[in-house]
Amino acid sequence: MTDKKIEFYKGPAGGWGALRSVGRALQYQDIPLKGAKTLLSANQPDGFDCPGCAWPDRNHASTFEFCENGAKAVAAEATARRAGPELFAQHSVAALAEQSDFWLEDQGRLTHPMVYDAASDHYVPIAWDDAFALIARHLNALPSPNEAIFYTSGRASNEAAFLYQLFVREYGTNNFPDCSNMCHEPSGSAMRPQIGVGKGTVTLQDFEEADAIFIFGQNPGTNHPRMLGELRAAHKRGAQIVSFNPLRERGLERFQDPQNKMEMATLGSTPISTHYFQLRVGGDLALVKGMMKHLIEIEDRDGGVLDHAFIAEHTTGIDGLLADLRAESWPLLEEESGLPEAQIRAAAEVYRNARRVIACWGMGITQHMHSVATIQMIVNWLLLRGNIGRPGAGPCPVRGHSNVQGDRTMGIWEKPPAALLDKLQEVFGFEPPREPGVDTVEAIQAMLDGKGRVFFALGGNFAAATPDTYETWKALRRCDLTVHVTTKLNRSHIVHGREALILPCLGRTEIDMQAGGPQGVTVEDSMSMVHLSMGINPPASDQLLSEPAIVARLAATTIGGRSRTPWLWLIEDYARIRDKIEAVFADFKDFNQRVAVPGGFRLRNTASERVWATAGRKASFVAHPVPVDTPSHQARALRRDTVVFTLLTTRSHDQYNTTIYGHDDRYRGVFGQRRVVFIHAEDIRALGLKDGDWVDIQTVWSDGQERRADRFKLVAYDIPRGNLAAYYPETNPLVPLSSVALNAGTPTSKSIPVVLVPHAAADANALDAAGTAAAPETAAVAAI
Repeated sequence: MTDKKIEFYKGPAGGWGALRSVGRALQYQDIPLKGAKTLLSANQPDGFDCPGCAWPDRNHASTFEFCENGAKAVAAEATARRAGPELFAQHSVAALAEQSDFWLEDQGRLTHPMVYDAASDHYVPIAWDDAFALIARHLNALPSPNEAIFYTSGRASNEAAFLYQLFVREYGTNNFPDCSNMCHEPSGSAMRPQIGVGKGTVTLQDFEEADAIFIFGQNPGTNHPRMLGELRAAHKRGAQIVSFNPLRERGLERFQDPQNKMEMATLGSTPISTHYFQLRVGGDLALVKGMMKHLIEIEDRDGGVLDHAFIAEHTTGIDGLLADLRAESWPLLEEESGLPEAQIRAAAEVYRNARRVIACWGMGITQHMHSVATIQMIVNWLLLRGNIGRPGAGPCPVRGHSNVQGDRTMGIWEKPPAALLDKLQEVFGFEPPREPGVDTVEAIQAMLDGKGRVFFALGGNFAAATPDTYETWKALRRCDLTVHVTTKLNRSHIVHGREALILPCLGRTEIDMQAGGPQGVTVEDSMSMVHLSMGINPPASDQLLSEPAIVARLAATTIGGRSRTPWLWLIEDYARIRDKIEAVFADFKDFNQRVAVPGGFRLRNTASERVWATAGRKASFVAHPVPVDTPSHQARALRRDTVVFTLLTTRSHDQYNTTIYGHDDRYRGVFGQRRVVFIHAEDIRALGLKDGDWVDIQTVWSDGQERRADRFKLVAYDIPRGNLAAYYPETNPLVPLSSVALNAGTPTSKSIPVVLVPHAAADANALDAAGTAAAPETAAVAAI
């Protein structure tokens, strides 16, 4: 474990620091040789798709197609460590609950299916057939299929996701909460009615042709490091790169390409952003509206700014947007964006002078109350100058997990379109349920209300990833049965229902041997490319099943007597599953043939062709007011006598989603610790505190429920005044279950109104000494 320290990081993103980090990760998992060999197959045509992010692959000119954080994900999966029955015999669930999230996953790969034994408070081994029979018994005993909830992680393959949605719908429900509900749901909710697709329209080729790339609410240096290679290349050929982020993120400033011999040898680096604007948390809508207002003012005065031919042929609603922009107030735009008018106009000038523009965004945009409106304003901004359906231009929502977009394509959606249900009925001969199911937040509420009695998770760490942590834990513990398909132990297995199962599955790096021989699965990246993934390592245990096999065997056990689907036949050869996918989805015509081509194929994106699959058959401009009723506005009105901050939750550089690889955040200068809160130095002084003091963080919300996260160290940082940042999942207890994005339901984890309260020094020192112990709240809520 690294010594605890806060130390300013002077170097670039990537470079020697990244290479050293990869080496340490392989050594830590006891796989220096195996791990290095495994990494050479990552993101290769004959290898496996990285289990990390969804950034697309290049044309494989290099054997090194992985990044630092992808290497950590691969090392964690290929680890030599094992969490077998002996671990569970040694530790009761109560004892496991006292351990940190890092410790739980650090035990290694799960090896056997396990069932919870209430009498001993231990997990004990169970045969696979008995596990499936237990689940089937619970599911078939429910008064309504809608009392079962089926969660999906973004790492499930297309084949697993397709079988999963087929089984669950044939069982009788659309209850499909998934990780999209917690991240990019607003992107689809915004873009589908506006341009006819819920995905980005660009490809990697567009990054080579763009004159300007605007990055909103995204930190590629940690979350999508391979994107830095594209940004580096764009900068070097003269493209403008404009970044909007409350925090100064090293990956948006400078990058040292580990594959560039000259940069590595000379310790050089390449700048990334040509312009960097530190707006206020949640100020993006006002910012984008300000850039559009600047364009309209010039258009009204001089002309020549808008693409009138494109607007006339391809759009509706321009008059309403123009009237709204002309009436907007510059002082309001400045106040709510946190940027002076001159900076907003400077950013707009970059846009005006660029012929081809890409807009990228991440969860810094989507996890806000007004995220749907913000994304529609970004799309408005692109449409004004015809920057959709043109080479080098378009919207680019950058997804997280490597197949979260593919899961939605396969039908993992609580609000399925009628056309999908009709096709399932035609191909498989059953009547699918038509009633919408529950999303992630609604699923938690259903379990709290006793309306969700069986919870089944295909991957993920639901208990740690979701908002309002202790309410979520109460919800899971009220279930009759909780089931988790997983590779490693995590918090969700400790926070369980009255009965519980842990079902270990193959990882992305492992050989999947079925009756028809070794199998490959397919995934879809952020740019709609579908390609094959083949594991290369022997399974961690001979007891592991693949995700498709788990789903198929469960389906055969649960509904096999009434289903016409040949579940067990399908998993003998995954090409058979792909044939069924082709039969349901027209875009997958000749699926098996097309995916056999190295690099795969791209799904059709109508908006990139300027074919608008909207109600009016055109793209639409949508006007939105600058929001002045955000949770932070409401909290400041409620607590006029207190300084209310807006907190955004974020990853450290040593984690991917809820998986924590270590306790360093190299680029932000935090080492050996995680319970820190980043704050402007002047805000520390205004509170009468000093850098390094300990505070408790308390949510300001109107429901009277106390939400708090205790004992965080203040770290002076370059962030706008009134704003804070801290790591999740430690801060997830602060996110109210009822605080969601309008028209999308995504938790507002990037805009939480909070106050800071000094913490008792004795307890703070105890925590500082404890280091990696369980979160201090764990023991207090263990009995929930």
